[in-house]
Order: sequence, then C-alpha cells, then structure tokens
Amino acid sequence: MHGAATSLAFIIKDRSKGAALLVIMLPVLLVTIDNTILNFALPQIAAALNPSAAEQLWMIDAYSLVLAGLLVTMGSSGDRFGHRRMLCLGCAGFALVSVCIVFSQQAWHLIAGRALLGCFGAMILPATLALIRTAFEDREERRLAVAVWATCLTIGSALGPLLGGVLLQYFDWQSVFLVALPFLLPVLLLAPMITESPRQSGRSTDYLSIVLSLGAMTGVMLGLKHLATVGFDGRVLFWALSGVFLGVVFVRRQLRLEQPLLDLKLFASSAFSVSIVTNLVSLGLLIGFIFFATQLLQLVFGLSPLLASLILVPGQILAIIAGLAIVPVAQKIAPNKVITGCLLIAAAAFSVMALFAATALTVGLAFVLLNVSIAAITTVSNDLVLGAVPADRAGSASSVSETAYEVGVVLGTTLIGGGVAALYRLSLAIPEGVAEEVVAAAATLGGAHAVSQTQSSLVATRILEMADGAFREGVMMTSALMAGLIVLFALVTYRYLQVRSSPDPVENRHP
Repeated sequence: MHGAATSLAFIIKDRSKGAALLVIMLPVLLVTIDNTILNFALPQIAAALNPSAAEQLWMIDAYSLVLAGLLVTMGSSGDRFGHRRMLCLGCAGFALVSVCIVFSQQAWHLIAGRALLGCFGAMILPATLALIRTAFEDREERRLAVAVWATCLTIGSALGPLLGGVLLQYFDWQSVFLVALPFLLPVLLLAPMITESPRQSGRSTDYLSIVLSLGAMTGVMLGLKHLATVGFDGRVLFWALSGVFLGVVFVRRQLRLEQPLLDLKLFASSAFSVSIVTNLVSLGLLIGFIFFATQLLQLVFGLSPLLASLILVPGQILAIIAGLAIVPVAQKIAPNKVITGCLLIAAAAFSVMALFAATALTVGLAFVLLNVSIAAITTVSNDLVLGAVPADRAGSASSVSETAYEVGVVLGTTLIGGGVAALYRLSLAIPEGVAEEVVAAAATLGGAHAVSQTQSSLVATRILEMADGAFREGVMMTSALMAGLIVLFALVTYRYLQVRSSPDPVENRHP
C-alpha cells in the first residue's frame, strides 16, 4: 500500500499525469453513477410525468441498452480517430443532453434523452481506459492508473444510490441529471493536456458490423429484460434468438473482414478472455446486490432514501482503499490467486445474507465484503486486459471489457433481482378475502406496500408482514444459491486464469 501511495503522489505532482488521472476518473464515475442513480428518482418522476409501467422500465433500461450496444463500435472508432477526440465529443454531448432532459414534459422525452446519454457514454468509457496506455507508459504507473479507473467504475455504480438519496432529500428529480455538469466540465478543460492516442490510419468503418453488433446486444438484452419482468413467453424467444442470430452473423463477418470492427484474435489470450468474463460476473454481483439491498433498506426496514444510502457508505470508502491496496499485492502474487481469493470474499458477502436474518447491519456488512472484493477484482482484471493487447488495439479491448460490465449490469438485475422476485411471489401468501386486484398489485414488494395503504389497518398490517417476510425469504434463498455459484466460478478462474510472468508482455511483443 505504501508503494502505491508513493506512486500516486508522484503522479499527482506531475502536472500532465495528474491532469490525465483526473480526466480519466471523472467521466468514469459519472457514466457508472448514471447506471443506478435514477432508481431513487423514479417515484418523483412518476408523479411528474405519469409514465406507464413499461415506460418506467424503459427510463432505466434505455441507457444501459444503448451503452452496451455501442461500446464495441465506439472503442473501435476511437482506435481509428483518436480516443481523446472521442472522449471530448462524448463528454460534451453527455453534458448537453443532461441539461435538455431537465426540461422533459412527457415520459418519452426522458426515455429518448436516456438513450442519447447511453450513446455518448459509449464514447467515453473505452476512451478513458485506452488513454491510460498513452498517458502512463511506465508499467507500475499504469497499474496504479488502472486501479484508480477500476475503483471509480465500482464506486460509481455503488455511489449512484447514495448521491440520488442526498439530492432527492433536498431537490427535485431534475437534479439527478444536472449532476453531470460538475463531472464533465473539468474534463473538457483538461483534456487538451493529454497526448492523443495512436491512430490506426487507413482503416475504413464497416457500418454493417456496427448495425449487427448493436442489434445483437439489444436483442439479447431485451429478451432478458422481458424474461425478468413478464416471464418466459414467445417474446423472450423472439428477442433472444434474434440477438443470437445477429451475433453469429457479426462474428462470421469479423472473421472474414481484413479490417474487422472487433478483432476476435484478442480472445486467443486466456488472460484476456477469462478477465472479460470475470468483469461481467463481478459487476453483475454488485448490481444484483444493490437491487435487492435498496428494497430491503427502504421498503422492508422503512428507512428514508438518505439514511438507506448512508448504510452503504462504509463499503464505498473501503472499496477505494482496496482498489489501490491490491496493486502491490498483485505485483507479488499470481493474478489467478488474487482474483480467486477476492471471489471467495464475494461469496462470503452473499453467505452473510443467506445465513443471518436481514437487518441494516447485515446488509452493510455484506456490502463491505462485496464492494471491497469487486474493487480489487476489477483492478487486477483490467490490468490483465490492457496488458494482453498491443497499444493500438487498447480501445477495442477496453470496449469489450466495458461491454462485459454493462452486460453484467443487465444480468445482475435480471438473474439476481429476478430470482429474488420469483421466490418472493412463490413465498407470498395474501390473507383470504382480499380482492383479486389487491393480490395482483402485491406481486411485487413495492406494489404490496402501495396497495396496503388502501386497505384497513388490520389487513394492511397483515399484507405488509407477509410481503416483507416473503421478500426476506427470497433474498436468503437467492443469496445462498449465488454464494455456491461464486465458489464454483472461483475454482474455474483459479484453473484457467494463467498468465506468464513477464515485466510487460505487451511491450515485449510489440517493441
């Protein structure tokens, strides 16, 4: 930890490197904050814009769907046109659209704005990680910069609920969008101090590949979302099979093209491939946990958004420390051992939720264990991703890594959140004599709490007791399953994440 702190102090003292670190940190924080910050604002937005249930889902999903669908395209475009240019364009567009969303008068205005934010966010994320290769040529400095980047990625997702809770305690829902300005304006001012990344000149853009990649990601994610919210039906099959079909066509086209949008040769490296899957799993675990933890804290325990968000603060602070402290550890211990150990800590987090009664204390403790482990994992795995590719393909590698993160966001909500919701419905036993419309409304925890306000005191108390108990049961059973699956994945990681020791494999292969 002392070595990392010394290196960080040296970077901060160097004006150009300090500016580069700030330029990398701020947009990553914002883009990942936007994945989760809107959840706390939905009740106020629903009151102001009166969206349908489907429109409320699209307010959340439009951002992550577009972001995930365009990451590969934007990463490849940054390799061709320069990542600093893409970063500036993305930040300017993100800030402008954030201001425009404030004036939304109808639900579709906000949905369209969220989709545009996803587009500009896809320009930002690959550029930040790729610019680390340009700004930090020294291997140890780059490791530390990757640690800061990965910590921001983890903290941003967890910081969204906290920041949303604080803002909504004092301001209207529009404040969650205006928060973009203090993050992005410094980036636009400091970006000229960073050296532009190497460009792949003479390469053409394959627009069909762009359409295929976007269609494949969107199809699969729409299928997963429909599965989680409605259940298995023909639409799930249609969207999922459409996405898989377009994905197969995309892969076959990349293998034929001399200048592919995505270089599939990147996956020949086991370090790269396993690190990508690890990124997907790790953020999925974090987002899935936050999904049910926020409902436990606010609905079951009855805490205000601000107090509920404060329960998560210790985990956020310790994750920052863990993301930096893991750097010297990773220099001495093989990455498969480090990541496996961190995954076992994540399994312990879900074990806490499975073995002990859910309270604010157990939620806070489990979040500390989980967020610390994920922060350490993302630092090591992203260093492996960057180290496995040549510098001029850093954008493509970064975009694949970040696509895995966004897919993890969707899968975490769908699989963990959907598992809790399904078990909740199976465990729920509404008192006899209650109207059918009340039973239907109580199919979700939020619906049960809302409909209880329309019933008599005795019936309302009974509904809340049954709903809260069923949700606790769903959390415990899902957490137990997740703990077991994480242990199995840790064993796979230990076996297949083998990296040849070398001071810097990229530089050695590409002088």
